[in-house]
Amino acid sequence: MRLGQPTLSTQLKQFEDNLGQILFERRKKRLYLTEAGRIALDYAQEIFKLGDEMLDALNDRLQKDRIEVQFGILDSVPKHLALLLIQQAQSVQNCIVSIQEGRGDMLLRELKAHRLDLLLANESPPVMDGQGLHARRVARMPVVICGAKQYLPLKKGFPASLTNQPFIMPLATNRLRVDLDHFLKMQNIRVDTVAEVQDTSLQKLLGANGTGLLPLARPAAEDFLNSKELYVIGELDGVHEDLWLVAGDRKIQNPVAAQLMRSFKVDGEAR
Repeated sequence: MRLGQPTLSTQLKQFEDNLGQILFERRKKRLYLTEAGRIALDYAQEIFKLGDEMLDALNDRLQKDRIEVQFGILDSVPKHLALLLIQQAQSVQNCIVSIQEGRGDMLLRELKAHRLDLLLANESPPVMDGQGLHARRVARMPVVICGAKQYLPLKKGFPASLTNQPFIMPLATNRLRVDLDHFLKMQNIRVDTVAEVQDTSLQKLLGANGTGLLPLARPAAEDFLNSKELYVIGELDGVHEDLWLVAGDRKIQNPVAAQLMRSFKVDGEAR
């Protein structure tokens, strides 16, 4: 940078004073970015990127480079829905897609810090005024109880027939689990929980192996239903799973993310 350390330190201090935020903290003679510093860095990178594009455009040298879009996807979201999001992103514009999977609280922090452009979640996000987030529900999916062929006799007398049957459940923190427990309690049905699994792919594998019955959003079960590895035992009246797309408020919007926030569709219908 051709700057001496004192000059650079002075400029950084002036920058912090102008912003009214502490961007760096010193630990053991080293500087580390604060949360405000990470946000400022993300915006700076976007600014420099746009500046480079402006110079190319002014000189008639705009390159058709692929834009990068970063998605956060809850690890409980069915993989085929994640694939649908990627496909629609690439139909909007030739882009490089980066995927980060994990828990909702961790991914929301990444979204607020602008390290993610969009979050795909199958539980209602805690979006409140002042959080800098907004969400759109993109699907409401009916929930069915599925099982291997050996469980087909349970279709008769459903849902009472579920009593004392083995179940592969979502984790207790999952919204679907809360709704399912409520449904079973209202129906006075007790089931035998033999496994609690967050990942729907593993749930379906266990179900196809005959380990137990499992609740799934109908679209999430289609691949195993079509291959006859799983069968629908019955649909839970009044129980559904919502799919949400969540974005953070940003001054410089990722164009692919902005378009998906307006148009992303599941099963051919945006809701």
